Amino acid sequence: MSRTVIISKLAERKLDKLFEYLIAKWSIKVKNEFVKKIDKSISVIKEQPESFPSSEKEKGLRKCVVTKQTTLYYRFDQEKIKVVTIFDTRQNPKKLKSDIK
Repeated sequence: MSRTVIISKLAERKLDKLFEYLIAKWSIKVKNEFVKKIDKSISVIKEQPESFPSSEKEKGLRKCVVTKQTTLYYRFDQEKIKVVTIFDTRQNPKKLKSDIK
């Protein structure tokens, strides 16, 4: 079964900012490599959404570490996978609470 992937508005905004940062501070190549990592992570989530650990932050929330600086948080059911947020692990962890509400 193939679930539909839905990216929340918050996750979209965070990805856009992250892409801008990667291009400005590093290069388009680095940004493209990151996109490949995100795509691969989402592909794995689509095939086996239960394979990533549950988050301790909120019931039903799962986390996928994309890079050591970036974690993708998502929820899923039989029809869809919703990417709730993309979180920079260098931030204060308390900021995640406002992202997942």
